[in-house]
Parts: sequence; structure tokens; C-alpha cells
Amino acid sequence: MKITLTRGVTFQVFPLLLGLLLFAASLSPSLIPRSWVFEGVLGGVLTAIGYLVGRVLQLAWLAAGLPSPRSRSARIALVIFAIPVLVLWIYALWNTTDWQNSIRARVGMPPIESTDWTKLLILSVLVFAACYLLGVLVSLLFRTLRNRLYRIMPARTANLLGVLLAVALLFVMTMDGLVPFVIRTLDSSYEEAQRLFDTAPPAPRDPRRAGSAESLVGWQQMGQPGRDFIQNGPGAAAITAVTGRPALDPIRVYVGRAQDNDPQVRAQVALKELIRLQAFDRAVLVVASPTGTGWLDPSSFDPLEYIHDGDIATVAAQYSYMQSPMALIFETDTGLDQAKAMFTTVYDYWKDLPPDSRPRLYVHGLSLGAWSSMYAVDLLRIFDDPIQGAFWVGSPFLSTKWRDATAARNLGSPFVSPEVGDGALIRFFTQYGGLERATADWARMRVIYLQHASDGIVFYDPASLWRAPPWLREPPAPDVSPEIRFLPIVTQFQLAIDMMLSLGMPLGYGHSYAPREYLTGWIELSDPANWTDADTARLMERCSGRSETGCDNR
Repeated sequence: MKITLTRGVTFQVFPLLLGLLLFAASLSPSLIPRSWVFEGVLGGVLTAIGYLVGRVLQLAWLAAGLPSPRSRSARIALVIFAIPVLVLWIYALWNTTDWQNSIRARVGMPPIESTDWTKLLILSVLVFAACYLLGVLVSLLFRTLRNRLYRIMPARTANLLGVLLAVALLFVMTMDGLVPFVIRTLDSSYEEAQRLFDTAPPAPRDPRRAGSAESLVGWQQMGQPGRDFIQNGPGAAAITAVTGRPALDPIRVYVGRAQDNDPQVRAQVALKELIRLQAFDRAVLVVASPTGTGWLDPSSFDPLEYIHDGDIATVAAQYSYMQSPMALIFETDTGLDQAKAMFTTVYDYWKDLPPDSRPRLYVHGLSLGAWSSMYAVDLLRIFDDPIQGAFWVGSPFLSTKWRDATAARNLGSPFVSPEVGDGALIRFFTQYGGLERATADWARMRVIYLQHASDGIVFYDPASLWRAPPWLREPPAPDVSPEIRFLPIVTQFQLAIDMMLSLGMPLGYGHSYAPREYLTGWIELSDPANWTDADTARLMERCSGRSETGCDNR
């Protein structure tokens, strides 16, 4: 059966009208402002999806043996359907600038004067054409397989088997060919960007630093994110300049992925380096899980070392060279395995130390690091000797512990900023606060979640394909546009774009977490001695407005 577009006007136009309907809906606001480029890509993809849905409906109509609608009344019905679709399409184009500005006003971004409609529409057409061509190629593959099967079996069986073979062939080509190629290409390109081995800068000369000649950690294998983490933190003098109190040089240990292919080996190297540097003699020890590339947000770790007068050690190990979204898709298990190995190795050594002389132990992670850190902490394993706390920031939507904590929120508590019980164990907060809502003192272990309502990485919902996410059924948070509406299919793709754009937001919105937010969480979690509001004000002068480079540690 050859699929054509010439059997009648309805079969030519109806799928396109459905596509234009989804295109118009795609221009409505979501969590993150979108440029005309992302608007165009999203519009083209959704137009193609609408067209595909229309074609499927046509095929279902024909499969049911219903007559092809060629009558004059059918054409009149099509025109009646087309008029509101086109009106809605024009209305959406006309209002898209105001809709985008309604988001920008809430996330600290300046308004735009107008949307470049011409470029948006041209890009949408190009994306739609590419999707359409891909569909034609898939259809050609199906017809080729089906026609060959016609020679040896009945037509109905050949049709069904042709579909199954086409799907299987595409799956094999993708999983056994395309995906491994993408992984190898991305891994090698990011490995090159991390300046490993002969392109690495000179190692530290100070034997008290990881990566030095005396260190068990290879400097050349560490990668650029790890070397930045080791070199750029505050020293004792910078800490004393803020607090006025004597301070120590903080200990930072980082093991690069190139150190060894086995995550357990990397964890053992990290533990031996902690022991060499006498990290277990410090007051605080943090097991940190980096993002996909191995990056650790200095906006979190720099303030943490100030508030504890440098009497702190932090350890982390790299598990990927890819950006977090790519690592999440292509190397899902590597981050989980590394976090599990690191936490278990450090915890097993720590719990055997005398309780009155060992450091307070915390775990921490941002984004994909938060997910892997949550996975690593086995609550049953540590039940009889718990760590002191966990600080998880921007937890991805697929984090089981985050979902369980959110589901356990008190009745009437906002989905984007839950209250869990009396706050003795778990507390959530946003850039607008939330920690003060607890009605009980902290339990022996403390768990804090920091998140923004505008963070698509946290609040993406796979079920938004057919139903509104829970947060969209509640009054919007201050950083979320009140113009957002749930639209089946459309909301799913809007939130997917939001995940891609969340990292580029101003500090304090989307997936960009500000030093003051980290500092608020760390003070609540680790209860630093002798820390005052005046200390906080002085520290923020060094850290506010800085993200990639952390605080001014000179």
C-alpha cells in the first residue's frame, strides 16, 4: 500500500492543520525564555508531530473501511476547521513577544522588543521539511521490506511483519551503530578539551596539594575541571581576611577519570590521598559528586570553606567527560557507579574511626551530581551510624529520593517547595526561602534540597505528554509566568527545551544557583561555629554575582 497525498483535499490539508495547531501552541510560554531559534526548532518539530498524527488518523480511517471524504460537505467542514486554526496561529505569532517577556520579567532578564517572526517561520519550515524527509525515508524502508515479503506471504501478514522489521532494523542501526559512534565522538572531543596528559599545565609544587609530585593522584590524568577545583579555592589568608579568625588551608582531593577505568580504583586512590593529607583530622569532610564533565560549582565549595575557617576536606572523582545532559543519556550508569564507589569507600573508613575524633561527614551534589549522590547514599547501610547531612541542589526529575521526598510533602504544601513532616529530617528551600518553615529541631541527620521553580531539569515531567505536571496545577511561583498553560504533547516538548536552556539563566533562576543560596544551605546544614551575619555580609561581597569562578579568593 503506497501512501499518497492525492486521494482528496481532506487528506492533503487536515494533517497540516493539526501541525499548525501544535505550532501555535508551542509559542505559548513555559519555564524558560526562548529565542527565535529555539522557537523555530520547537515549532518545526511540533508541526511535524501534528502532521504525523494527522496521517495516522487518516490511515486508521482507511483501515476501518470508511469512505474517503471527498464530498462537498466534507470540504466545507475542513474549511470550518481551518479558519479557527489559522486565526489561532496568527494570534500566537502576534502574542509570542509578550509571552516571552512575561517569563523574562520573572527571571531577571531584560525584555525583548519583538520576535523575529521571519527567521522563526523560515527555521520552522526547514525543521519541518527535515522531519518530513526523515519520515519519507522510513516509509521507503517499510515499503521496500513489505514488497519483498509480498512474494512469500499474504499481504496482511507482510504489512505487519514489514513494520516490525523496519522498527527492528532502525533500532539496531541506532543502538549498535549511531549511539556508540556518538559516545566515542563526544568522549574523545571532551577528553581533548580537558587538556589531559601532555597538554596539562605544570603540577602543584606544594606536597599538601593533590596532584603534586608526592601525591597519589595523577595531575595529568585529572582533567581541566579537577585542576581548576584543586587550584582555585581560598587559602588560609583569604579566609582570615573575611572572618578575622585564624584559618587552615582547605584540603581538596580530586581524581580524574583518566586515572583508571575502574570507579572502585579511583575511589581507593581518593581515600589514600585523603589519608596522606590527614583529611580525617579535619572538622568537616564532604564527599562531592560532580556534574557530567567533572565540574564542581565553586559558588558552593568556596563559601563552604570560608564558613568553616578552612578546617575542611572535600573529595570528588570524575566519571565522564560529557556535558551532564549527554552523560545522562549515554553514560547513565557511570556516574551512579562512581558515586556509589566513592561514598562507600570513604564511609566505610570513616565509620571505623573513633566517633569523638572523626570529622563530620556530608554529601553534596548539583544536578547530575545530586542524582548520583542520592543514589550512593544507602539509608539502610548508614542507619546505625548516619552521616551528618546531605545537600542536594537542582535534583533532576528522575532522582528517586527527591521524588519520594516530594511525594511525602504535607497536605497543601507546594510541589515546587514542599514541607515534609515537621522538618526534622528533610527541608526544601528556594531562592525565596523555605528553611524557616520547620517546626522541629533537626534530627541526628539533616537533608536539604535547594531548587528553583523555574528549573526545567528539576521539574520536567515525562507524563506531561498527556497530563499537566503537579506544579502546573498550583498557583505559580514568583519566578514562573502566570501565562503558562498545560497543552498535551506541546508541554512535553516545551519542558524538554527548558531543560536545555536552564543552564544559561541568570544566577538565582533556572539551573543557575547563586552563592548566597549555597551559603544559606550550608550554614543551615553544617551549623558552623562562631559564624555571624556580619561574616555572611563580608563573604557575599567576595562572592555575589560570581558563578563559574567562585569567590574572589585573592
